[in-house]
Amino acid sequence: MIISEHCSLLGHNTFGIAARARCLVEYDSAEELQAFIRQRNEQMDHTPLLHIGGGSNLLFTKDFEGTILHSRIKGIELLSDADRKVEVRVGAAVVWDDFVDYAVRHGWYGLENLSLIPGEVGASAVQNIGAYGAEAKDVISLVETIDLQTGTPRQFTNYECLYAYRHSIFKTRLRGRYAVTHVRFCLSRDFEPNLEYGGLRLALSKNGIEPNQLDAALLRATIIGIREGKLPDPKVLGNAGSFFTNPIVLRNEYNRIAREFPEVPHYEVDALHVKVPAGWLIEQCGWKGKALGRAGVYEKQALVLVNLGGATGEEIAQLCRTIQTSVRERFQIDIQPEVNFI
Repeated sequence: MIISEHCSLLGHNTFGIAARARCLVEYDSAEELQAFIRQRNEQMDHTPLLHIGGGSNLLFTKDFEGTILHSRIKGIELLSDADRKVEVRVGAAVVWDDFVDYAVRHGWYGLENLSLIPGEVGASAVQNIGAYGAEAKDVISLVETIDLQTGTPRQFTNYECLYAYRHSIFKTRLRGRYAVTHVRFCLSRDFEPNLEYGGLRLALSKNGIEPNQLDAALLRATIIGIREGKLPDPKVLGNAGSFFTNPIVLRNEYNRIAREFPEVPHYEVDALHVKVPAGWLIEQCGWKGKALGRAGVYEKQALVLVNLGGATGEEIAQLCRTIQTSVRERFQIDIQPEVNFI
């Protein structure tokens, strides 16, 4: 376990915000985390406690006057391999895309569409990350956690996680209560490409790839190419990927928008609801490539807010609020940040 006092969080958030924490604790096992919690309880330490992953979904708007926990639990363990199904147990600190790459190389399929999403495996179970027609909930079987109040271990089945679009119980009723130590995934030995996302088929066509020629490595490479083409590298331009979730609206609201903008892209959710891309709404409001001081909207993708250099978290937050107001005034739709404000 590594304990650092009064430390910078610059390397712990992809926005490149120069916030600081009173204390940072990095642990290597569930047992170390439990020991820390017991000691904290014995000392009756009631200062704030925050568990983070790779910092790819965080916006520090100020210094954190408490203790930040970060897992260093690694490892990819094959638990079972039978009937063309594999169950894999992965440490929370494994970089998500490293796991996707490992799975594809070992013939474990189901993660390809989630290639190059930033962050760590533990966060995938909290955020229910998703992209190109796939979500983490589709392959998660079990989430292993430690109660940050008592140090007690607890396992959550997929059902108990209450997964929905960019949602889990860890983001609502149990927000901040549990730290993920491991995630178990159920993957397939049979490759069945998920090509529901329209832009994916178009990209394959442009690359001269027919669906019957496709394998998991090719699909992964195609998705990486798409993401690299429209998302900035956080090491070059601070960002947290997609900043807003795509709003799901009632069909009559969608029809109202479509009457004025027949070209509006959309995705059918069910008979009553339609998903409208937040990036499209933001672009229609004229924000793509624009800035508010040192915070800006990425020129290639309006869904991405960027740190143009030296921006504070509050400056990014102010840009977020201004964009929300623009979209609300023009479309009467509220868009919500996917990023967690701290």
